[in-house]
Amino acid sequence: MRRHPSTQDTIGSGRTSQPRHYTRGLSPLMVRIMVVNAMALLILVGGVLYLNQFRQNLIDDRMAALIVQAEIIAGALGESAAGGPEATEIDLAPARQIITRLVGPTDNRARIFATDGRLIADSRFLAGDKRLVAEELPALELKPSFADQMEDGLHRLLDGLSPRPSAPPSVDRPGMRGADFTEVQAALEGEPMTQLRLLANNRLVINIAVPIQRFRRVLGVLLLTAQTEDIDRIVRSEQMLTVKVFTGALLVTILLSFFLGRTLVRPIRILARAAERVKSAIGREENIPEFAERMDEIGDLSRSLSDMTRALYNQIDAVEQFAADVAHEIKNPLSSMRSALETLERTNKPEIQAKLFAVLRDDVKRIDRLITDISDASRLDAELTRGEMETLDLAIMLNMLVEAYMTTHCPAGVEVTIGDYEAGVFVVDGIEGRLGQVWRNLIDNAISFSPDGGTVKVDISLEGKRLKVTVEDEGPGMPEGAEEKIFSRFYSERPDEEAFGSHSGLGLAISRQVVEAHGGRIHAENKIAEDGSVSGARFVVELPLAR
Repeated sequence: MRRHPSTQDTIGSGRTSQPRHYTRGLSPLMVRIMVVNAMALLILVGGVLYLNQFRQNLIDDRMAALIVQAEIIAGALGESAAGGPEATEIDLAPARQIITRLVGPTDNRARIFATDGRLIADSRFLAGDKRLVAEELPALELKPSFADQMEDGLHRLLDGLSPRPSAPPSVDRPGMRGADFTEVQAALEGEPMTQLRLLANNRLVINIAVPIQRFRRVLGVLLLTAQTEDIDRIVRSEQMLTVKVFTGALLVTILLSFFLGRTLVRPIRILARAAERVKSAIGREENIPEFAERMDEIGDLSRSLSDMTRALYNQIDAVEQFAADVAHEIKNPLSSMRSALETLERTNKPEIQAKLFAVLRDDVKRIDRLITDISDASRLDAELTRGEMETLDLAIMLNMLVEAYMTTHCPAGVEVTIGDYEAGVFVVDGIEGRLGQVWRNLIDNAISFSPDGGTVKVDISLEGKRLKVTVEDEGPGMPEGAEEKIFSRFYSERPDEEAFGSHSGLGLAISRQVVEAHGGRIHAENKIAEDGSVSGARFVVELPLAR
Protein backbone atom coordinates (compact mmCIF):
# COMPACT_ATOMS: atom_id res chain seq x y z
CA MET A 1 0.00 0.00 0.00
CA ARG A 2 1.20 3.39 0.53
CA ARG A 3 2.85 5.98 1.46
CA HIS A 4 5.24 8.71 0.75
CA PRO A 5 8.43 7.05 1.51
CA SER A 6 11.61 8.26 2.85
CA THR A 7 15.26 7.96 2.21
CA GLN A 8 17.13 5.46 4.27
CA ASP A 9 19.16 7.30 6.83
CA THR A 10 22.41 5.76 5.87
CA ILE A 11 24.42 8.24 7.91
CA GLY A 12 23.43 6.50 11.08
CA SER A 13 23.71 2.97 9.72
CA GLY A 14 26.35 0.53 10.82
CA ARG A 15 27.87 0.09 14.23
CA THR A 16 28.12 3.27 16.24
CA SER A 17 30.13 3.85 19.34
CA GLN A 18 29.57 6.59 21.86
CA PRO A 19 32.76 8.38 22.99
CA ARG A 20 33.40 8.55 26.68
CA HIS A 21 33.36 12.00 28.25
CA TYR A 22 35.69 12.68 31.15
CA THR A 23 33.69 15.16 33.17
CA ARG A 24 35.16 14.33 36.56
CA GLY A 25 38.72 15.53 36.86
CA LEU A 26 41.37 15.42 34.19
CA SER A 27 41.44 13.01 31.32
CA PRO A 28 44.03 10.15 31.33
CA LEU A 29 46.09 11.76 28.57
CA MET A 30 46.21 15.10 30.35
CA VAL A 31 47.37 13.41 33.56
CA ARG A 32 50.21 11.67 31.70
CA ILE A 33 51.37 14.87 30.04
CA MET A 34 51.31 16.84 33.28
CA VAL A 35 53.20 14.21 35.27
CA VAL A 36 55.92 13.75 32.64
CA ASN A 37 56.48 17.48 32.12
CA ALA A 38 56.55 18.30 35.84
CA MET A 39 58.69 15.42 37.09
CA ALA A 40 62.18 16.47 35.94
CA LEU A 41 61.56 20.15 36.72
CA LEU A 42 60.39 19.42 40.25
CA ILE A 43 63.41 17.20 40.93
CA LEU A 44 65.86 19.79 39.58
CA VAL A 45 64.30 22.77 41.38
CA GLY A 46 64.00 20.79 44.59
CA GLY A 47 67.66 19.75 44.37
CA VAL A 48 68.89 23.30 43.78
CA LEU A 49 66.82 24.67 46.65
CA TYR A 50 68.01 21.84 48.88
CA LEU A 51 71.69 22.50 48.11
CA ASN A 52 71.32 26.23 48.70
CA GLN A 53 69.76 25.64 52.10
CA PHE A 54 72.20 22.81 52.82
CA ARG A 55 75.24 25.08 52.27
CA GLN A 56 73.76 27.78 54.48
CA ASN A 57 73.00 25.29 57.23
CA LEU A 58 76.60 24.02 57.19
CA ILE A 59 77.94 27.58 57.38
CA ASP A 60 75.59 28.42 60.26
CA ASP A 61 76.69 25.32 62.17
CA ARG A 62 80.35 26.16 61.56
CA MET A 63 79.80 29.71 62.79
CA ALA A 64 78.14 28.49 65.97
CA ALA A 65 81.05 26.15 66.69
CA LEU A 66 83.63 28.87 65.94
CA ILE A 67 81.93 31.34 68.25
CA VAL A 68 82.25 28.89 71.12
CA GLN A 69 85.89 28.17 70.23
CA ALA A 70 86.71 31.89 69.89
CA GLU A 71 85.12 32.71 73.23
CA ILE A 72 87.14 29.94 74.93
CA ILE A 73 90.39 31.23 73.42
CA ALA A 74 89.50 34.85 74.19
CA GLY A 75 88.71 33.87 77.77
CA ALA A 76 92.04 32.10 78.12
CA LEU A 77 93.85 35.09 76.68
CA GLY A 78 92.04 37.45 79.04
CA GLU A 79 92.84 35.37 82.08
CA SER A 80 96.42 34.37 81.31
CA ALA A 81 97.81 37.10 79.16
CA ALA A 82 96.83 40.14 81.21
CA GLY A 83 99.13 41.61 83.85
CA GLY A 84 96.48 42.06 86.58
CA PRO A 85 93.27 43.90 87.37
CA GLU A 86 94.74 47.20 86.20
CA ALA A 87 96.21 45.81 82.95
CA THR A 88 95.43 47.78 79.81
CA GLU A 89 97.05 45.58 77.19
CA ILE A 90 97.75 41.98 76.37
CA ASP A 91 100.98 40.30 77.40
CA LEU A 92 102.25 39.01 74.06
CA ALA A 93 104.45 36.12 75.24
CA PRO A 94 101.72 34.12 76.99
CA ALA A 95 99.22 35.16 74.29
CA ARG A 96 101.38 33.67 71.57
CA GLN A 97 101.81 30.46 73.51
CA ILE A 98 98.04 30.14 74.01
CA ILE A 99 97.40 30.71 70.30
CA THR A 100 100.10 28.20 69.38
CA ARG A 101 98.63 25.57 71.69
CA LEU A 102 94.93 26.13 71.05
CA VAL A 103 94.84 27.20 67.40
CA GLY A 104 97.98 25.60 65.99
CA PRO A 105 96.56 22.02 65.89
CA THR A 106 93.45 23.24 63.99
CA ASP A 107 92.96 24.45 60.45
CA ASN A 108 91.87 27.88 61.68
CA ARG A 109 93.79 31.15 61.78
CA ALA A 110 93.87 33.46 64.78
CA ARG A 111 94.87 37.12 64.85
CA ILE A 112 95.05 39.43 67.85
CA PHE A 113 94.49 43.16 67.52
CA ALA A 114 95.36 45.68 70.22
CA THR A 115 92.87 48.30 71.34
CA ASP A 116 94.49 50.84 68.99
CA GLY A 117 93.91 48.51 66.03
CA ARG A 118 97.44 47.15 65.62
CA LEU A 119 97.93 43.50 64.65
CA ILE A 120 100.07 42.09 67.46
CA ALA A 121 99.88 38.33 66.82
CA ASP A 122 99.07 36.03 63.88
CA SER A 123 98.88 32.24 64.08
CA ARG A 124 100.15 32.02 60.51
CA PHE A 125 103.60 32.88 61.82
CA LEU A 126 103.32 31.08 65.17
CA ALA A 127 102.00 27.59 64.41
CA GLY A 128 105.15 26.15 62.86
CA ASP A 129 104.58 23.34 60.38
CA LYS A 130 100.89 23.26 61.23
CA ARG A 131 100.22 26.88 60.41
CA LEU A 132 97.28 27.61 58.16
CA VAL A 133 97.36 30.02 55.31
CA ALA A 134 94.31 31.98 54.32
CA GLU A 135 94.75 31.19 50.66
CA GLU A 136 95.87 28.00 48.96
CA LEU A 137 99.15 27.91 47.12
CA PRO A 138 98.63 28.05 43.38
CA ALA A 139 98.32 24.60 41.87
CA LEU A 140 100.81 23.24 39.42
CA GLU A 141 99.82 24.28 35.95
CA LEU A 142 98.90 20.87 34.61
CA LYS A 143 96.50 20.71 31.70
CA PRO A 144 93.20 19.41 33.16
CA SER A 145 91.60 16.42 31.52
CA PHE A 146 88.36 16.71 29.57
CA ALA A 147 86.45 15.01 32.39
CA ASP A 148 87.90 17.48 34.92
CA GLN A 149 86.95 20.37 32.67
CA MET A 150 83.42 19.06 32.32
CA GLU A 151 83.11 18.52 36.08
CA ASP A 152 84.47 21.99 36.81
CA GLY A 153 82.09 23.57 34.31
CA LEU A 154 79.22 21.61 35.81
CA HIS A 155 80.09 22.83 39.30
CA ARG A 156 80.26 26.43 38.07
CA LEU A 157 76.84 26.01 36.46
CA LEU A 158 75.36 24.55 39.64
CA ASP A 159 77.00 27.24 41.74
CA GLY A 160 75.30 29.77 39.49
CA LEU A 161 71.93 28.08 40.04
CA SER A 162 72.55 27.99 43.80
CA PRO A 163 73.32 31.61 44.80
CA ARG A 164 76.12 32.01 47.34
CA PRO A 165 75.81 34.35 50.32
CA SER A 166 76.94 37.91 49.61
CA ALA A 167 80.19 38.78 51.42
CA PRO A 168 82.78 41.60 51.37
CA PRO A 169 86.31 40.78 50.19
CA SER A 170 88.76 39.31 52.65
CA VAL A 171 91.59 41.54 53.93
CA ASP A 172 95.05 39.94 54.09
CA ARG A 173 97.94 42.29 53.47
CA PRO A 174 101.00 43.56 55.35
CA GLY A 175 100.22 46.28 57.82
CA MET A 176 96.57 45.36 58.19
CA ARG A 177 94.76 47.00 61.04
CA GLY A 178 91.58 46.50 63.01
CA ALA A 179 89.94 49.36 61.10
CA ASP A 180 90.03 47.13 57.99
CA PHE A 181 87.52 44.80 59.62
CA THR A 182 84.02 45.84 60.63
CA GLU A 183 83.85 42.79 62.85
CA VAL A 184 87.00 43.83 64.74
CA GLN A 185 85.65 47.31 65.26
CA ALA A 186 82.43 45.86 66.68
CA ALA A 187 84.41 43.59 69.02
CA LEU A 188 86.45 46.59 70.25
CA GLU A 189 83.12 47.99 71.36
CA GLY A 190 82.58 44.81 73.37
CA GLU A 191 80.17 43.04 70.95
CA PRO A 192 81.19 39.74 69.30
CA MET A 193 80.49 39.65 65.55
CA THR A 194 80.60 37.08 62.75
CA GLN A 195 81.31 37.97 59.14
CA LEU A 196 81.59 35.99 55.89
CA ARG A 197 84.33 37.23 53.57
CA LEU A 198 85.24 36.34 50.00
CA LEU A 199 88.76 35.32 49.02
CA ALA A 200 90.33 36.12 45.68
CA ASN A 201 89.67 32.56 44.50
CA ASN A 202 85.92 33.08 45.11
CA ARG A 203 85.88 30.94 48.22
CA LEU A 204 84.35 32.00 51.50
CA VAL A 205 86.05 32.33 54.89
CA ILE A 206 84.35 32.82 58.24
CA ASN A 207 85.60 35.58 60.55
CA ILE A 208 84.65 35.52 64.22
CA ALA A 209 85.71 38.62 66.18
CA VAL A 210 85.49 38.29 69.98
CA PRO A 211 86.66 40.90 72.52
CA ILE A 212 89.48 39.87 74.92
CA GLN A 213 88.34 41.13 78.29
CA ARG A 214 89.67 41.32 81.81
CA PHE A 215 87.25 42.48 84.50
CA ARG A 216 84.92 43.82 81.75
CA ARG A 217 87.76 45.85 80.29
CA VAL A 218 88.50 45.26 76.58
CA LEU A 219 92.19 44.54 76.17
CA GLY A 220 92.09 43.57 72.52
CA VAL A 221 90.24 41.51 69.92
CA LEU A 222 90.65 37.91 68.81
CA LEU A 223 89.83 37.43 65.11
CA LEU A 224 89.37 33.74 64.39
CA THR A 225 89.26 32.82 60.68
CA ALA A 226 88.05 29.46 59.35
CA GLN A 227 88.12 28.09 55.83
CA THR A 228 85.00 26.67 54.12
CA GLU A 229 86.77 24.28 51.75
CA ASP A 230 85.33 21.26 53.52
CA ILE A 231 81.85 22.78 53.22
CA ASP A 232 82.44 23.34 49.48
CA ARG A 233 83.57 19.73 49.14
CA ILE A 234 80.44 18.48 50.88
CA VAL A 235 78.21 20.74 48.76
CA ARG A 236 79.95 19.67 45.57
CA SER A 237 79.49 16.07 46.55
CA GLU A 238 75.80 16.75 47.01
CA GLN A 239 75.77 18.62 43.71
CA MET A 240 77.14 15.56 41.95
CA LEU A 241 74.49 13.45 43.66
CA THR A 242 71.85 15.90 42.44
CA VAL A 243 73.27 15.68 38.92
CA LYS A 244 73.10 11.91 39.05
CA VAL A 245 69.51 12.03 40.27
CA PHE A 246 68.67 14.57 37.59
CA THR A 247 70.36 12.44 34.95
CA GLY A 248 68.31 9.47 36.09
CA ALA A 249 65.17 11.57 36.01
CA LEU A 250 66.09 12.79 32.53
CA LEU A 251 66.52 9.22 31.33
CA VAL A 252 63.15 8.32 32.84
CA THR A 253 61.64 11.37 31.13
CA ILE A 254 63.10 10.30 27.79
CA LEU A 255 61.71 6.81 28.24
CA LEU A 256 58.34 8.24 29.21
CA SER A 257 58.51 10.52 26.18
CA PHE A 258 59.03 7.49 23.96
CA PHE A 259 56.08 5.90 25.72
CA LEU A 260 53.96 8.96 25.08
CA GLY A 261 55.23 8.99 21.51
CA ARG A 262 53.96 5.47 21.02
CA THR A 263 50.71 6.02 22.86
CA LEU A 264 49.91 9.49 21.51
CA VAL A 265 51.91 10.62 18.49
CA ARG A 266 52.20 7.28 16.70
CA PRO A 267 48.46 6.46 16.76
CA ILE A 268 47.61 9.98 15.61
CA ARG A 269 50.06 9.66 12.73
CA ILE A 270 48.57 6.29 11.81
CA LEU A 271 45.08 7.81 11.82
CA ALA A 272 46.22 10.82 9.78
CA ARG A 273 47.91 8.63 7.16
CA ALA A 274 44.90 6.34 7.00
CA ALA A 275 42.61 9.35 6.51
CA GLU A 276 44.90 10.58 3.73
CA ARG A 277 44.78 7.19 2.06
CA VAL A 278 40.99 7.13 2.35
CA LYS A 279 40.81 10.59 0.78
CA SER A 280 42.99 9.69 -2.18
CA ALA A 281 41.99 6.03 -2.60
CA ILE A 282 40.07 4.75 -5.59
CA GLY A 283 37.56 2.24 -4.35
CA ARG A 284 36.90 1.39 -0.74
CA GLU A 285 39.70 -0.88 0.26
CA GLU A 286 41.05 1.71 2.70
CA ASN A 287 39.58 1.94 6.19
CA ILE A 288 40.43 3.86 9.33
CA PRO A 289 42.13 1.56 11.89
CA GLU A 290 40.35 1.22 15.20
CA PHE A 291 42.33 1.13 18.44
CA ALA A 292 39.58 -0.74 20.18
CA GLU A 293 41.74 -1.66 23.18
CA ARG A 294 42.40 1.97 24.09
CA MET A 295 40.15 3.45 26.76
CA ASP A 296 41.12 7.10 26.21
CA GLU A 297 40.59 9.93 23.72
CA ILE A 298 42.79 8.27 21.06
CA GLY A 299 40.50 5.23 21.09
CA ASP A 300 37.46 7.51 20.93
CA LEU A 301 39.02 9.40 18.01
CA SER A 302 39.82 6.23 16.05
CA ARG A 303 36.32 4.85 16.55
CA SER A 304 34.74 8.18 15.61
CA LEU A 305 36.88 8.47 12.46
CA SER A 306 36.06 4.89 11.54
CA ASP A 307 32.34 5.52 12.03
CA MET A 308 32.62 8.76 10.07
CA THR A 309 34.35 6.97 7.19
CA ARG A 310 31.63 4.32 7.10
CA ALA A 311 29.00 7.05 7.24
CA LEU A 312 30.73 8.82 4.37
CA TYR A 313 30.73 5.66 2.27
CA ASN A 314 27.08 5.09 3.16
CA GLN A 315 26.27 8.68 2.22
CA ILE A 316 28.03 8.21 -1.12
CA ASP A 317 25.94 5.08 -1.68
CA ALA A 318 22.81 6.99 -0.69
CA VAL A 319 23.56 9.84 -3.10
CA GLU A 320 24.31 7.37 -5.86
CA GLN A 321 21.09 5.45 -5.19
CA PHE A 322 19.12 8.67 -4.90
CA ALA A 323 20.44 9.87 -8.26
CA ALA A 324 19.50 6.53 -9.84
CA ASP A 325 16.01 6.68 -8.31
CA VAL A 326 15.53 10.26 -9.48
CA ALA A 327 16.59 9.35 -13.02
CA HIS A 328 14.21 6.39 -12.98
CA GLU A 329 11.25 8.38 -11.65
CA ILE A 330 11.74 11.23 -14.13
CA LYS A 331 12.30 8.83 -17.01
CA ASN A 332 8.81 7.28 -16.59
CA PRO A 333 6.80 10.47 -17.27
CA LEU A 334 9.26 11.45 -20.01
CA SER A 335 8.71 8.11 -21.73
CA SER A 336 4.96 8.62 -21.41
CA MET A 337 5.25 12.11 -22.88
CA ARG A 338 7.35 10.84 -25.80
CA SER A 339 4.83 8.13 -26.58
CA ALA A 340 2.00 10.67 -26.44
CA LEU A 341 3.83 13.03 -28.77
CA GLU A 342 4.62 10.27 -31.25
CA THR A 343 0.96 9.23 -31.22
CA LEU A 344 -0.14 12.83 -31.73
CA GLU A 345 1.90 12.98 -34.92
CA ARG A 346 0.08 9.94 -36.32
CA THR A 347 -3.56 10.80 -35.54
CA ASN A 348 -6.00 13.48 -36.60
CA LYS A 349 -8.91 12.38 -34.40
CA PRO A 350 -9.88 15.14 -31.99
CA GLU A 351 -11.00 12.80 -29.20
CA ILE A 352 -7.66 10.93 -29.24
CA GLN A 353 -5.69 14.17 -29.36
CA ALA A 354 -7.65 15.46 -26.33
CA LYS A 355 -6.81 12.34 -24.36
CA LEU A 356 -3.13 12.62 -25.35
CA PHE A 357 -3.02 16.28 -24.32
CA ALA A 358 -4.53 15.30 -20.97
CA VAL A 359 -1.79 12.68 -20.55
CA LEU A 360 0.84 15.29 -21.38
CA ARG A 361 -0.60 17.72 -18.84
CA ASP A 362 -0.61 15.03 -16.12
CA ASP A 363 2.97 14.04 -16.91
CA VAL A 364 4.11 17.67 -16.78
CA LYS A 365 2.44 18.04 -13.37
CA ARG A 366 4.07 14.82 -12.22
CA ILE A 367 7.52 15.99 -13.33
CA ASP A 368 6.94 19.37 -11.66
CA ARG A 369 5.97 17.65 -8.39
CA LEU A 370 8.94 15.29 -8.63
CA ILE A 371 11.38 18.14 -9.18
CA THR A 372 9.91 20.10 -6.26
CA ASP A 373 10.08 17.14 -3.85
CA ILE A 374 13.51 16.06 -5.07
CA SER A 375 14.84 19.59 -4.58
CA ASP A 376 13.41 19.62 -1.05
CA ALA A 377 14.93 16.24 -0.26
CA SER A 378 18.34 17.24 -1.61
CA ARG A 379 18.39 20.38 0.56
CA LEU A 380 17.29 18.52 3.66
CA ASP A 381 20.71 17.39 4.90
CA ALA A 382 22.21 20.85 4.52
CA GLU A 383 19.28 22.51 6.27
CA LEU A 384 19.38 20.05 9.17
CA THR A 385 23.11 20.69 9.55
CA ARG A 386 22.86 24.48 9.44
CA GLY A 387 19.52 24.83 11.24
CA GLU A 388 19.44 26.12 14.79
CA MET A 389 17.55 24.12 17.38
CA GLU A 390 14.93 25.95 19.43
CA THR A 391 12.57 24.94 22.20
CA LEU A 392 9.16 23.95 20.78
CA ASP A 393 5.89 23.15 22.56
CA LEU A 394 4.37 20.38 20.43
CA ALA A 395 0.94 20.72 22.09
CA ILE A 396 0.66 24.31 20.84
CA MET A 397 2.25 23.50 17.50
CA LEU A 398 -0.06 20.55 16.70
CA ASN A 399 -3.18 22.36 17.94
CA MET A 400 -2.49 25.26 15.56
CA LEU A 401 -1.83 22.82 12.71
CA VAL A 402 -5.05 20.88 13.31
CA GLU A 403 -7.05 24.12 13.43
CA ALA A 404 -5.54 25.12 10.09
CA TYR A 405 -6.54 21.77 8.56
CA MET A 406 -10.09 22.06 9.84
CA THR A 407 -10.31 25.58 8.43
CA THR A 408 -8.81 25.22 4.96
CA HIS A 409 -7.04 21.95 4.13
CA CYS A 410 -9.42 19.23 5.19
CA PRO A 411 -11.64 17.72 2.43
CA ALA A 412 -15.36 17.56 3.02
CA GLY A 413 -16.45 14.77 5.33
CA VAL A 414 -13.01 14.15 6.92
CA GLU A 415 -12.30 15.47 10.40
CA VAL A 416 -8.91 15.99 12.08
CA THR A 417 -9.00 15.93 15.89
CA ILE A 418 -6.55 16.46 18.72
CA GLY A 419 -6.97 16.30 22.49
CA ASP A 420 -6.82 19.21 24.92
CA TYR A 421 -3.23 19.21 26.19
CA GLU A 422 -1.60 21.45 28.77
CA ALA A 423 1.04 23.86 27.48
CA GLY A 424 4.63 23.55 28.68
CA VAL A 425 4.54 19.76 29.10
CA PHE A 426 5.35 18.36 25.64
CA VAL A 427 8.47 20.41 24.91
CA VAL A 428 11.27 19.35 22.53
CA ASP A 429 14.37 20.89 20.96
CA GLY A 430 14.04 21.04 17.21
CA ILE A 431 13.79 22.95 13.93
CA GLU A 432 10.25 24.23 13.74
CA GLY A 433 9.92 24.23 9.95
CA ARG A 434 11.13 20.67 9.49
CA LEU A 435 9.09 19.20 12.36
CA GLY A 436 6.06 20.98 10.99
CA GLN A 437 6.75 19.32 7.63
CA VAL A 438 6.71 15.91 9.36
CA TRP A 439 3.31 16.53 10.94
CA ARG A 440 1.86 17.85 7.66
CA ASN A 441 3.17 14.83 5.75
CA LEU A 442 1.64 12.40 8.25
CA ILE A 443 -1.72 14.23 8.43
CA ASP A 444 -1.90 14.64 4.62
CA ASN A 445 -1.14 10.95 4.23
CA ALA A 446 -3.83 10.00 6.76
CA ILE A 447 -6.40 12.29 5.14
CA SER A 448 -5.74 10.82 1.70
CA PHE A 449 -6.57 7.32 2.96
CA SER A 450 -9.54 8.33 5.11
CA PRO A 451 -13.02 7.39 3.87
CA ASP A 452 -15.85 9.91 3.65
CA GLY A 453 -16.87 10.83 7.17
CA GLY A 454 -13.60 9.39 8.55
CA THR A 455 -11.58 10.87 11.39
CA VAL A 456 -7.85 11.51 11.60
CA LYS A 457 -6.82 11.48 15.25
CA VAL A 458 -3.65 13.16 16.54
CA ASP A 459 -2.50 12.20 20.04
CA ILE A 460 0.44 13.18 22.29
CA SER A 461 1.71 11.24 25.32
CA LEU A 462 4.78 10.96 27.57
CA GLU A 463 6.91 7.86 28.07
CA GLY A 464 9.74 8.56 30.50
CA LYS A 465 12.03 11.20 29.03
CA ARG A 466 10.52 10.88 25.56
CA LEU A 467 7.23 11.99 24.10
CA LYS A 468 5.14 10.13 21.54
CA VAL A 469 3.00 11.63 18.77
CA THR A 470 0.56 9.31 16.95
CA VAL A 471 -1.45 10.02 13.81
CA GLU A 472 -4.26 7.52 13.10
CA ASP A 473 -6.69 7.20 10.23
CA GLU A 474 -9.68 4.98 9.53
CA GLY A 475 -8.56 3.84 6.09
CA PRO A 476 -7.77 0.40 4.70
CA GLY A 477 -4.43 0.17 6.47
CA MET A 478 -1.17 -1.10 5.00
CA PRO A 479 -0.52 -4.34 3.13
CA GLU A 480 1.11 -6.98 5.24
CA GLY A 481 4.91 -6.52 5.36
CA ALA A 482 4.80 -2.96 3.99
CA GLU A 483 5.38 -1.25 7.36
CA GLU A 484 9.02 -0.51 6.49
CA LYS A 485 8.70 -0.41 2.72
CA ILE A 486 6.53 2.70 2.85
CA PHE A 487 9.52 4.72 4.15
CA SER A 488 11.56 3.90 1.03
CA ARG A 489 12.22 6.60 -1.54
CA PHE A 490 9.66 6.94 -4.33
CA TYR A 491 7.55 4.13 -2.92
CA SER A 492 3.91 5.10 -3.40
CA GLU A 493 0.77 3.03 -3.21
CA ARG A 494 -2.18 5.39 -3.46
CA PRO A 495 -5.98 4.92 -3.31
CA ASP A 496 -7.61 3.97 -6.62
CA GLU A 497 -9.64 7.17 -6.78
CA GLU A 498 -6.52 9.37 -6.50
CA ALA A 499 -4.99 10.66 -9.70
CA PHE A 500 -1.81 8.89 -10.76
CA GLY A 501 1.37 10.87 -10.16
CA SER A 502 -0.13 13.31 -7.67
CA HIS A 503 2.46 12.21 -5.08
CA SER A 504 6.20 11.78 -5.55
CA GLY A 505 6.69 9.09 -2.89
CA LEU A 506 9.23 11.15 -0.92
CA GLY A 507 7.08 12.48 1.94
CA LEU A 508 7.52 9.64 4.40
CA ALA A 509 11.18 9.27 3.49
CA ILE A 510 11.77 12.93 4.31
CA SER A 511 9.76 12.56 7.54
CA ARG A 512 11.93 9.68 8.75
CA GLN A 513 15.11 11.58 7.94
CA VAL A 514 13.94 14.66 9.85
CA VAL A 515 12.77 12.64 12.89
CA GLU A 516 16.01 10.68 13.14
CA ALA A 517 18.04 13.91 12.76
CA HIS A 518 16.20 15.11 15.90
CA GLY A 519 17.23 11.98 17.81
CA GLY A 520 13.85 10.29 17.44
CA ARG A 521 12.22 7.30 15.79
CA ILE A 522 9.25 6.83 13.49
CA HIS A 523 7.38 3.66 12.58
CA ALA A 524 4.05 2.60 11.09
CA GLU A 525 1.57 -0.11 12.07
CA ASN A 526 -1.98 -1.19 11.35
CA LYS A 527 -4.79 -0.61 13.83
CA ILE A 528 -6.49 -3.88 14.67
CA ALA A 529 -10.19 -3.88 15.59
CA GLU A 530 -11.73 -6.16 18.19
CA ASP A 531 -12.81 -8.63 15.51
CA GLY A 532 -9.21 -8.87 14.24
CA SER A 533 -9.72 -6.80 11.09
CA VAL A 534 -7.58 -3.83 10.06
CA SER A 535 -9.32 -0.59 11.03
CA GLY A 536 -6.76 1.90 9.77
CA ALA A 537 -3.11 2.86 9.92
CA ARG A 538 -1.16 4.43 12.73
CA PHE A 539 2.11 6.39 12.51
CA VAL A 540 4.11 6.79 15.72
CA VAL A 541 6.84 9.42 16.20
CA GLU A 542 9.04 9.39 19.34
CA LEU A 543 11.19 12.40 20.25
CA PRO A 544 13.39 13.17 23.27
CA LEU A 545 12.11 15.83 25.65
CA ALA A 546 13.97 19.14 25.78
CA ARG A 547 16.89 19.18 28.23
